[in-house]
Amino acid sequence: MLSDVFYWLLNMSITGIFTGIIILLIRQIKRIPRRICHILWVLPFLRLVLPFGLSHRYSIMNLLSKLSTRTKIVHLTPPDASFNVSMTNHMAFAESYFPIVHKTNLLEDVFDVASLIWVIIAVSALLTVFVLYFITKSEIKDARHLRDNVYTSDKLLSPAIFGILRPRIILPKYMSEDNTEFVLLHEKTHLKRGDNLFRIIAIIICCFHWFNPFIWLFLKFYLEDMELSCDELVLQKCGQDRKKEYAAALIECEENKMLFASAFGGAKIRIRIKNILSYKKLTLFSGLCFLALIIAIAATLLTNAV
Repeated sequence: MLSDVFYWLLNMSITGIFTGIIILLIRQIKRIPRRICHILWVLPFLRLVLPFGLSHRYSIMNLLSKLSTRTKIVHLTPPDASFNVSMTNHMAFAESYFPIVHKTNLLEDVFDVASLIWVIIAVSALLTVFVLYFITKSEIKDARHLRDNVYTSDKLLSPAIFGILRPRIILPKYMSEDNTEFVLLHEKTHLKRGDNLFRIIAIIICCFHWFNPFIWLFLKFYLEDMELSCDELVLQKCGQDRKKEYAAALIECEENKMLFASAFGGAKIRIRIKNILSYKKLTLFSGLCFLALIIAIAATLLTNAV
């Protein structure tokens, strides 16, 4: 049973790599706003958790199936149905998808051992995540309340949000009042989008796929685009003529990365300032074009091979 679960996970990890690489390539197009890239990063993470999906002739996974040593499609819908739900097996040397029948007893034994190692490290990683979460929580429990859900603490060097059910905006004790407006706009944008929840979900997914180095790379760029897209939304609210003021506020808030907090200084400052100064407000037409792009990319990356 455990080896079967691990086998499903390996297939999801492979499709996740393929999807993530496509997003990385799209990300290199400079004219695409970071908020679009931030949305697109949802696709590889969905691939990492969805064991099945609709089949479509235009799916990019058709290419991956051709590159696989052997592919087995398990049909889950009647032949006369208008659509086909399937699971594509990208692993080599397998005679069937589920249950797994290996070609040799040696391969089966290796897979059993590998699946045991996987679950031990995955559980250990999850426990580490929760321990770090509660350590961080204990460090800021003495934060002083200012107003609403805004607090101040001398334990932080940069503003951040902590919590999921009752998130709190925590400001550094010695932060300049001139930058408070930008900081609160930034953090409230994170709150409105639920970034803290999505951050933790992404980290938990990576714990299950700990053996895949590409997944950790995708997490890095996802969190970076989360901050950059938040900057763009703030500039959209306060106006492009205040770019330099916002950049100055960013420089003042020294970087203090927190695993479970959407921090104002949570990405490389040089990259963020460059993105801020080059920001241009989206027009209605360009917004509709990017929406169509997202739908088209999702249709090709979230569907399985025919």
